[in-house]
Amino acid sequence: MIAYPNVKLNLGLRVLRRRADGYHDLDTLFIPCEAFHDTLEVITGDDWSRTSAHIQETYRGTQVAQGITPDGKLLVTIARKEGVDWDPLKDLTAQAYMLLSEQFDLPPMKVFLEKTSPVGAGLGGGSADAAFALRMMAGLAGLDLSDGELAGLAARLGSDCAFFIYNRPMLGSGRGEILEPFDLDLFAYRIDVTVPEGIAVSTADAYRGIVPGVPELSLREVLALPVDRWKDLLVNDFEMTVFAKYPRLGEIKQSLYGAGAVYAAMSGSGSAVFGIFRK
Repeated sequence: MIAYPNVKLNLGLRVLRRRADGYHDLDTLFIPCEAFHDTLEVITGDDWSRTSAHIQETYRGTQVAQGITPDGKLLVTIARKEGVDWDPLKDLTAQAYMLLSEQFDLPPMKVFLEKTSPVGAGLGGGSADAAFALRMMAGLAGLDLSDGELAGLAARLGSDCAFFIYNRPMLGSGRGEILEPFDLDLFAYRIDVTVPEGIAVSTADAYRGIVPGVPELSLREVLALPVDRWKDLLVNDFEMTVFAKYPRLGEIKQSLYGAGAVYAAMSGSGSAVFGIFRK
């Protein structure tokens, strides 16, 4: 079973308040973005000599890391051109298997993941991998789980993982895991995404300097306005902190406006910056 997990963009991202559990209450709109995707394959079976010819072909020119659980039930192989500097068994795709195995009897599985979406760019590539893996693993195990049940499990893996179960425009609140469908018509527009090389933003760093607050206009009210009125009203609160540390990102945002974008912003905690243009 093969899938191509896409990334997401945030339209607006307000940090409303700090919570007693140490997290923050957020207000954002998640939208799917096809600018980048990974390649993910999950297969069943405990014959570790059997490989997937399709995804193995994509490994050419990449660096590969591999891990197998002590019980031999899960093999995770990750390929990435820039190298894999994390433990494959701590990857969110592996965590998806572990989470499901807490409640269900899963067969042995192999995970093959080629990472081509940017890491540390605020696009949620790892969260997408986790959500797609969760759905694929549940299907291979014959589990009849609804989207709501899968989203509940995905939320335990990461704040924005649940969005990728639905993979359509969703208002996100709470830590980002409380989702509500939202009708958004951007048919007359195109979205260009820029991810500068050499800038990977730590979410923890992005939060430093953030002063939570509730804006005068709610996100829903701003999104109801025409797109060409979003410029000064649809705000990503992380931009002030992140742009101060990485001025290049602010320059990219301004260059998108200079190129004719009707709206431009950073996605998530950065470093990806996108512009919305009329077609």
